[in-house]
Amino acid sequence: GTFAVMDKLTRLGIVLGGGVFLAQSALYTVNPGHRAVIFDRIQGVKQDVVGEGSHFMIPWVQAPKIYDLRLKPRTITSMTGTKDLQDVNISLRVLSRPKEEQLPQIFSSYGLDYDERVLPSIGNEVLKGVVAQFDAAQLITKREQVSKQIRDTLTKRLSDFGIELADVAITHLAFGEEFTKAIESKQVMFQEAERSKYIVMKTDQLKKAAIIKAEGDSEYAKLIMEATKAGPAFVELRQLEAAKEIVTKLAKSPNVTYMPNTANVLLNMNK
Repeated sequence: GTFAVMDKLTRLGIVLGGGVFLAQSALYTVNPGHRAVIFDRIQGVKQDVVGEGSHFMIPWVQAPKIYDLRLKPRTITSMTGTKDLQDVNISLRVLSRPKEEQLPQIFSSYGLDYDERVLPSIGNEVLKGVVAQFDAAQLITKREQVSKQIRDTLTKRLSDFGIELADVAITHLAFGEEFTKAIESKQVMFQEAERSKYIVMKTDQLKKAAIIKAEGDSEYAKLIMEATKAGPAFVELRQLEAAKEIVTKLAKSPNVTYMPNTANVLLNMNK
């Protein structure tokens, strides 16, 4: 009676529980911006790429491998040498993502951590190859050209591995101690040369100003002599102008008092 009913209920519960567990195990979800590759224990990696949403699979036989297709930043740093044998420490910021149609091949060859396996080695290889084509000074003066060549070369190399490159930028560029000291020394020499050049230019300008002033004084003296020869009127005019200037200056002085010579002035003087 009761025992048989309980046994049936227990079995039913086990079956239902197993069914729910089986159903949950057969479902998986691909979030927005992600894609899945199915690994089958019997058939291997399936070549179909699974999009966003909920999907069924065969539990214990199939397993979804989820890839993030959103752009991911990564910094690649390399210590390498320039064309003129100068040591340089260069850092590269890379924005990349896997190509959706090549996800099965990426998983078969490199697994889920493809970027850890591919980007550092390929990035260092490209950096060393490109930097070796330029002198140390060119890395500074032709930075845009260097960055473009790195981007073009890295884009082509990563494409062979199923990786799409969105952007590349040089974020750090530092040279060895000897080259840095040489640059600083050149900067000091350049500043000294510019200072000397300024002094020479200033001296030349002062000489030119002195010559122009001397020529002007000579011309002025010549005009005075010609005016004097022409008549005394010019000399009298200059005397009047000089007298007017003296009177104007004296009038502004508080220590000078003018007294008319036609009026009677009474002075109270203490004896």
